[in-house]
Amino acid sequence: MNTRKILAALVAAGMLTAAGCGNDDDSRASGESGAGNGTDRAFVAEMIPHHESAVEMAEIARQRGESEFVKQLAGDIVRTQTQEIATLRREDEALDSAGVEKGSLGVPEHATGMDDDPSELRTAKPFDKAFLEMMIPHHVGAIEMAKAEQAEGGDPELKALAQRIIDAQEREIDEMREHLGPEGDGATGGAEDAGHGSGHSG
Repeated sequence: MNTRKILAALVAAGMLTAAGCGNDDDSRASGESGAGNGTDRAFVAEMIPHHESAVEMAEIARQRGESEFVKQLAGDIVRTQTQEIATLRREDEALDSAGVEKGSLGVPEHATGMDDDPSELRTAKPFDKAFLEMMIPHHVGAIEMAKAEQAEGGDPELKALAQRIIDAQEREIDEMREHLGPEGDGATGGAEDAGHGSGHSG
């Protein structure tokens, strides 16, 4: 009886240990939240420089903006996206520590809205028009990236951030187009079509 009890105890202990190891492996493979994946890391890797580019553009607009609308929009972009960069970096560190490898976001480079050089805004005239026509497709691209994260990502905080990006930047796109008016329709038609076709971008 004693031998049987000892064997039973050892088997039970072994099963618990195996179960514990399995959980460790799962959390390591999927991130600290238990749901992170390669898409999350790709989203972070691509969204950080995208946001940094928007902040660079907005910093110039804070200095050169001709209208109160552009100056206020620029201030909002700098504040919001700087905070989002901090969130992205924090989540990426957690995923990296959990052993999650970078995958693919699945958004082609030409669809990210990163074709323009922000430094061109330093001498652009008229400034507001140039800034808005550069920022609209940039926002459209960010929304495409955020939608890819929502569709394929696993990290709850990053998916929530992606939704905030979509909501905020869709609103800003509408405001920017309204500020440009009919005169800007032709110049931003491509971005507008892409935005309405995909629900805009961030």
